[in-house]
This record gives sequence, C-alpha cells and structure tokens, in this order.
Amino acid sequence: MTCMYKQWRVLLAAVLLLTARFVLGQTAQDGQTSHASAETHVGKGYEALKQDRYEEAIQEFRAALAADPSLVLRARFPLAVALFESHKPDEARQEFEQVRREVGDHPNVLYYLGRLDVDSQDFDGAIRNLSKAAAKPPFPDTTYYLGFAYFKKGDLPNAVRWLQEAKKTNPGDSRIPYQLGFVYRKQGLEEKAKQEMALSQKLRQKDTNESRIKTECEEKLAQGPSEAAHAVCDQLYDPNNADHLTTLGTIYGQHGDLQAALKPLQRAAELAPQNPQMQYNLALTYFQLNRLEDARKPLAEILKRWPDVFQLNSLYGAVLMKMHDLPNAYLALHHAHELNPESPETAMMLYATASDLGQANFKNKNYSEALRYYTEAATTRPQEPGPHRRMAEIYTLTGRTAEAQSEQAKAEQLANGNSAN
Repeated sequence: MTCMYKQWRVLLAAVLLLTARFVLGQTAQDGQTSHASAETHVGKGYEALKQDRYEEAIQEFRAALAADPSLVLRARFPLAVALFESHKPDEARQEFEQVRREVGDHPNVLYYLGRLDVDSQDFDGAIRNLSKAAAKPPFPDTTYYLGFAYFKKGDLPNAVRWLQEAKKTNPGDSRIPYQLGFVYRKQGLEEKAKQEMALSQKLRQKDTNESRIKTECEEKLAQGPSEAAHAVCDQLYDPNNADHLTTLGTIYGQHGDLQAALKPLQRAAELAPQNPQMQYNLALTYFQLNRLEDARKPLAEILKRWPDVFQLNSLYGAVLMKMHDLPNAYLALHHAHELNPESPETAMMLYATASDLGQANFKNKNYSEALRYYTEAATTRPQEPGPHRRMAEIYTLTGRTAEAQSEQAKAEQLANGNSAN
C-alpha cells in the first residue's frame, strides 16, 4: 500500500463528523466534566491516528466512548479505522457494523467493510459493499479494490471495467496496471497484458526517480532558496496529483521558501477541497505570509466539515486573534484546547484572548461576562496571578467581599511563588 492511500484514509478518518452533528445533534452531556473529558479523548485520538499511533488512538477513542456513548460517529468510526489499521479485523468489523446501524450504507463505512471482505476472501461481500461505495467513492482506491474483488471472483469483464475506472482516478498508481495485466493475461490478451505490465514498471520507476529528486531538492534548499534549488524541486510539480503537490509545498515550507510553497499548495487545495490537511497547509502558509484573510477563508470552510480537528481549530484561532476578531478566536481556541489541553501554544493563545475579552467586558462594566473570561484564563494558565487580581476587583465592585478576598489571596500567593522561582 502506498503512503498516499494511507494518508487519505488517516486524513479522512473523521469524514462523518458533520453528519454526526446533523443527525445526532450536539454531544449529550452529563455535566461539563464528562463532556470535556470526551472532547479531550477525541482530540487525542485523532492526533494519534494522524501519526499512525493506532494502539494509542484505540485507547483514546474507547475512553471517549466510555465518557460519552453517544459519540457514535465522532469516536466509534475512527476507532474502527484504528482497529482496521492495527490488523484487528474482527473488532474493526464489529465497530463498523455498529456505525452502519446508526448511519446506514454510508460510502466510508462500506469501503472499510469491503476491504475487510477482500482480506477475508469474501469476494461476494466485497463486491456488494464496494459496488455501493463506488457510486460515490470516498477514497481514491475504492474502484481498485472493487476491480480486484471481481478478478478474484472470476468476473473478468467487470474486473476490467473497474480497474480501467481506477486508472482514470489514479493514473499514477502502479498497482492498477499491474493487476490489469493479470486480468488481460487471464483473458488471453497477451499484448494488452504486456503493455499494462510495462506501464506498471514505468510508474514504479517514476516513483523511484521522484524519491531521488526529492532528496536532491531538500539538499539544495538546505543551502538556501535559489533558482538552482527551484529548478530541481519544481520537477516534482504535477498539476494533477494533489499528493505530490503537497509534498513539494511542504518541502518548500519546511525550508522557509514560503512564496515558492504557495503555488503547489494552492493547486493541491483546488484538487482536494475537502481534504483537511491540504487546506491546513495552504492556510498555514498564508498565515506565515501575513495574508490573514486568505488564511481565514479555507479554514472557515473546512471547519464546517471537520469541526473536531485540533490543528484546524488552533490555526483558525491564531488567524482570528491576529485579525482582532477576539470573540470568534476565543471560540476556536476554546474548542482546540478542549481537543488538546496539552498544547502550550494553544493554551497561551487562549489565555491571552480570554484575558483581553475579560478586560474589554470589565471596561464596559459587563462584570458577569468579564468573570467568565477571567475564570477561563485562570483555568488555562493557573500559575498566572493576573486573572485572580481582576476577579478580586470585580468581586469588590459588586460587593462580594469574601470572594474578593479569596481571589486577592490567590493572586498574592501566585505572585510570591513566581518571584521565588
């Protein structure tokens, strides 16, 4: 399996998130503590899944479901994906079937059930599930596996049909002509078989050449962006391959050549408008170039479909914060912090945004809202005395003497502790 297909599956593992919000409504809450716990486990689960840490992802998604069993799509579906990638087919099938009972024959679920059928050599089941999924293919290799299942079943005309369809979708995938070669050979079409095998070999050689160019590109860029480096790196530019474009843009970005990164990342985002990683890469580059409105637009759109991806929320919050849209920045950063409370950068941004909103509401004498924001700031960075001082002022102004004294004491204790350190 190529890295491209694993990347697609990992990046799209939560594709049912928006549907989950629509079908089930907001997450059921038995109190703020269990809700926050579930959100945190979901965020950690997606991060682990993205990094191929499948056992960790399994633990996190199961913990999320234990905290909130209603998270059928937001936690159970990616749990099934993690089990699938961990080669635990029986457990994976059980989870996918449970999701299927909730959402019906969704293409994403059918794809994975079809893959499990292929692995267990149930080719009738694979054809049944993958045929339905292929009506609206959720992943680039859907039709490849359908063609493969037909080949194993002995239905050669349908194998040719779907493998040819797979070639249109993924002309650079060497597995497809390789499999077609076997089908044509089985049909007695030796000349066609030889052509497909030769194409497969050519594509494999192309992959090898691209790996060499990638290495040379990184070596040139390490010496500093230059025309010579661009001449090498731009050989990787393929206007019809989002995966290759993302690789090129990422290499440029990692070496600080942000202007050069824009072209491939813009094209990748055009080719894959629903892929969160590609939209994130483009938005991050715009943010680094201080093109804030250009960064905001793709993030706002992709978050409608992927509301629970930590990186998207954190970057969106940073963009809005820099644009001085503090109320919306706060919402994005608050959710990002729920998803990943261990990110110090997100915690710092949330603290700063909550503090500024607290100050603005304090000046407007909207004391209840000011207290809410200062409480958030104090919770996010408990070592800071500032929020407690402000809360003491508000309690004094509103005649809540005991609470004012308590917050003032906390502020002084923290200030003295920080001075001692």
